[in-house]
Amino acid sequence: MDAEQLINAITPEAYERLLFAVETGKWPEGTLLSEQQRGTCMQAVMLYQSKHNAEAQHMTVAQGGEISFKSKAELKKQFLQGQDDIVRVNPNQE
Repeated sequence: MDAEQLINAITPEAYERLLFAVETGKWPEGTLLSEQQRGTCMQAVMLYQSKHNAEAQHMTVAQGGEISFKSKAELKKQFLQGQDDIVRVNPNQE
């Protein structure tokens, strides 16, 4: 299977599982990954991101395979723009 076939075979759900495995070193069910499995999963995640990651976060692979680095100021600005979506609850308020 070549890289293009691999990217096309990865569903968004499979990508989320692979990303979780890379980030935590285990599958969502709790089974640990070997170093070889983790490396393979990381390659698959990067390939998927290179095709589908239109809004790359800090230190990710953006569409086209470019590595995206965002400064703290850029991340803070992006976060502040999304604050309208946050629901704030005061537990002491009735």
